Order: sequence, then C-alpha cells, then structure tokens
Amino acid sequence: MDQRKLGISGPKVSALGFGCMGISASYSTQLSSTEGIKLIQAAVDLGVTFFDTAEVYGPFLNEEVVGEALRPIRDQVVIATKFGFDIDPTTRKIRGLSSRPEHIRQAVEGSLKRLGVEMIDLLYQHRVDPDVPIEDVAGTVKDLIAQGKVTHFGLSEPGLQTLRRAHTVQPVTAVQNEYSLWWRAPETNGILDACDELGIGFVPFSPLGRGFLTGAISKTTAFAQGDLRHGVPRFSPEAIEKNQAFVNILEHFALAKEATPAQIALAWLLAQRPSIVPIPGTTKLDRLKENLAAMDIVLTDADIQAIDTEAARIRPEGERYTPAQGAMAGREAPPLSV
Repeated sequence: MDQRKLGISGPKVSALGFGCMGISASYSTQLSSTEGIKLIQAAVDLGVTFFDTAEVYGPFLNEEVVGEALRPIRDQVVIATKFGFDIDPTTRKIRGLSSRPEHIRQAVEGSLKRLGVEMIDLLYQHRVDPDVPIEDVAGTVKDLIAQGKVTHFGLSEPGLQTLRRAHTVQPVTAVQNEYSLWWRAPETNGILDACDELGIGFVPFSPLGRGFLTGAISKTTAFAQGDLRHGVPRFSPEAIEKNQAFVNILEHFALAKEATPAQIALAWLLAQRPSIVPIPGTTKLDRLKENLAAMDIVLTDADIQAIDTEAARIRPEGERYTPAQGAMAGREAPPLSV
C-alpha cells in the first residue's frame, strides 16, 4: 500500500488511514466489540497502518476496541487518539470541554490503559478549550513527550493563530480537520497554507461527507435520534436535494474511471497534496475495500481541474454542524496569562 509521511517530522503511514469512530459511536449502525476488532484487523491485513480514535468515542469504548484489535501488531501501526472533553468517569456523560494540564495528564493515562500501549503515537487536542491558553496545552504535551508517553502532538479543528501559537511551544505533527469536495474551508481559512509553511501533515476527517458523497443518501433518508447527522442542517431533506449536485459530479467521473463516487472523492483528496492522509470510516468490509481501492484511481491534472470547475459552480447548502457543535470548530484559544 502507498505510504505518506505526516509532516516533516511525523511517521510514515498508509496513504489512507481508518477513522474508527463509527464502530462504537455517532452513527446509527454500530458494531459489537468483537465485530469492530475483526474489521480493524481486516484493515491491517489490507495494508492500513494508521488508525484514529478518541476517548470521547463511546465514550472510552472505541479506544478499548482499537487497542484490543491492534495489540498483536502494535509495532507495525500508528495509533492516534484525542483528549479535550470533560467526561464523567461513572456515567460517561460529556460535561463540556477541558484541556487543563492536569486533565490532559489524566486523560492520557486513561488512553494508555484502554489502548494497552506504553506510548501514544499521535495525541490530538480534540477541540480548542476557550478557557485554557494553547501554550499551556502544548507545554503539557511537550512534557508528556519528554516522559515517553506521547510521540507526536496534533490539533483537531484549531483556529489559525492557535495552530501557530501551539507550534512555537511544541511542533505540531498533524492537523485534523474536516475536508472534502463538499467542505473546502481549509483551502480558504489559512489552515492548509499554514500546514504547508510549517511542515505539518493534514488529516481530513469525514472525507466522504459523513456518507453523503458515496451517493447512498437521498432526501428520503431518515437519521435516527442518536445519529450525529440527525438535526444537522446539511442533512435536511432540502439541503440533501440541493447538494446532490456534488454527488452528480463524482458519479460522472466515476463512470469514466470505472470507479465509485466514494473512490473519486478520496482520489481527489489524495491528489491535493502529498502530505494529506484521509481517514474514512466504515462498519462494512466491502466499503473498506472500496475505499482503499481509491488509491489505484489516477486523476490527471485535467480531471482535477474539471472537478474543481464543476464544484465551484455549486454552493453547499446547510451548515455542517448544529450551532453548539459549530461553536467548537475553528476556535481560537485565549491569550496566555502574564
């Protein structure tokens, strides 16, 4: 399988990683721990070496599944996890955000135990805490790196200045943001340019638009109450109908390339930069194989230009998050106290 390096100082990983969240959380179709372990191990057999999880997925359960699945081949894979939410250890209810230094250290100890590892390969701040200066966050992770508990530092959905400030304290190896043909804000908000400038790898989550870009979702699709797409403006029937134009573009090129819309969406992302490593997720083995086959799709410069030209004519309909969810994305950390 093709490999890519995460930034100038990061590890080499498979060009497509595996976002493990959906195995245990956020979507209406979830797997048992046994089924999840089997699917993750199938991904390893297919050549995937980069796996993404977080303490909040479950909460806690996803890290346990990922750890159990990867334990036999621990030295052959890169595991990324995240801190940043205040989770009640008894009820497992999310009480808000917390990136206080003592909370980060506590979260890391929990992740190490659940994953069954001595060191976390890539540790992300999941969302910027509006009450904690990013210098305190980066400094805490720097200490954890010095202690041998963490190898690399990452940020998920940071504001541009927060990214730059963090990088001056502890070099950031990777930034994880939503990015797809359907959501291209990283191209215009400075995040991708900053990653290029600073030598930071870029890890797109939801590269298939939470399933929309596969073509499997229509305006009649109903999302269960516990599904993260339920109540999100971009997944209203009206928005889905208007956004179908993006799927139509992918279907056109899929027909020409003897591929699927999902494969074209992933191939388009891979073609954007050699430092990009998307992490599509799935609960189905056939979808996993389909996603990985996207690495065999060759899109020419003319193909990319044509896709971009067509996509530029379409304005995405609907916000990608509910107001509460959206407030946590792209946030800047407070100034450092003096």
